[in-house]
Amino acid sequence: MYRNIVLQVFIIEMNIYALSSGRPPSGIAIIRISGTDVLEISKKITKEKDIKSKYINYCKFYDPSDHTLIDEGLLLWFPKPDSFTGDNLAEFHVHGSNAVINKFLNVLSKESNCRLAEPGEFTKIAFQNNKIDLLKAESISDLIHAETELQREQAIKLTQGNASNYYNELREKLIKSLSYIEAKIDFAEDDLPEKVLKEVHKSITGIHHDIQKILEDNKIGEKIRDGFKVSIIGDVNAGKSSLLNLLSKREVAIVSEEEGTTRDIIEVFLNVDGYPIILADTAGIREAKNEVEKKGISLALDKSKEADLKIIMIDNSSKVINNKIKDLINKDSIVLLNKSDIDDKQNHKFDTDTILVSVKDNKNINILIKKIKDKLSNKFTSNNNTLITRQRHRAKLNECLKEIDKFMNKDHNKDIELAAEDLRMATRHLGSIVGKVDVEEILGSIFKDFCIGK
Repeated sequence: MYRNIVLQVFIIEMNIYALSSGRPPSGIAIIRISGTDVLEISKKITKEKDIKSKYINYCKFYDPSDHTLIDEGLLLWFPKPDSFTGDNLAEFHVHGSNAVINKFLNVLSKESNCRLAEPGEFTKIAFQNNKIDLLKAESISDLIHAETELQREQAIKLTQGNASNYYNELREKLIKSLSYIEAKIDFAEDDLPEKVLKEVHKSITGIHHDIQKILEDNKIGEKIRDGFKVSIIGDVNAGKSSLLNLLSKREVAIVSEEEGTTRDIIEVFLNVDGYPIILADTAGIREAKNEVEKKGISLALDKSKEADLKIIMIDNSSKVINNKIKDLINKDSIVLLNKSDIDDKQNHKFDTDTILVSVKDNKNINILIKKIKDKLSNKFTSNNNTLITRQRHRAKLNECLKEIDKFMNKDHNKDIELAAEDLRMATRHLGSIVGKVDVEEILGSIFKDFCIGK
């Protein structure tokens, strides 16, 4: 005899809370709470019976356990779905002292079904509630972490949704093409429009061209997000480390009269007139005297190859220039003739941008900064609203192209099922950029275009 056992699972919806403003102390602190019971919790803390939604409510905040006053400030209440998360959400604006914040968070922690939010959880819930897509969620993160004007501009551009809209348009075109292929597999030939495969081929070719164009971006989006690589290369004691310290406005590298002081790569992140720069100081280029120095020089040469821009440091007072250094000078270089405080004449000529400087006296360093910006701007300028900002996006677009190539290379009369699978995978890769992977959309497209029920 068997007994049917019914298990009842109760899912408790938790309310999450967290400090959503900067590190205290500060003039104002914002504590955010999201979840099912937000309004009830807000009424307990404020002792207000009527809290207006989407309105700045001036309130006093109390500890419900003993009714003592915590602080007074502002309360913003947003009922679902009209909130950032898509759930009920409230923001408490209080004075930004550690004592007030800790007390408020402690009060919330004592509420039933209330817990501290995990990192990024508010944004995650917004994504799950379809308030934002994955691309916009990532751009919000980039905006929060932006350190330069260029990074801010790029992040804010992506939050506006132009890139998401474009990827979704391409994805919808793929889905439509896939629906034609699926229909050709599942339904009678006479129920389909003429020249179906020809139309699909034309559409897929266009999508392939559009994605290829996006990928041919010189990786500008990733460089803006992560920083442009600029390497200081030159002879020993040319002033490379001194330049790094000067641009960094702090003692980053050891400066010494002894040759070969810098052995390893020293990198610092700089904001150069709005441009994010990863500036690298390298070992002086010369004939190595030992294995350690040889390794340092090798690293310096490798760094010069991967650099977006090279600053070639040359002692202007020297009569001979190392041939290895000469070989590094090209259109992606700025030549600095240093130590003009000793000799203020330009003693060397090059076919690229050359600046006579004195790092010691801070002479013409402002010209160098402008030249760095101009060089990077001319090389990487793009007005494309679909900039790739993460390796994940680039990888998914490349995978999408691979699947499209596989589709295009098949005999669609013989391998129609395999061709359909290629398009499914291409759609899945493209959709994963914005966080959409839905097979049911294919079926919806079929019903829309082909009156299958007749």
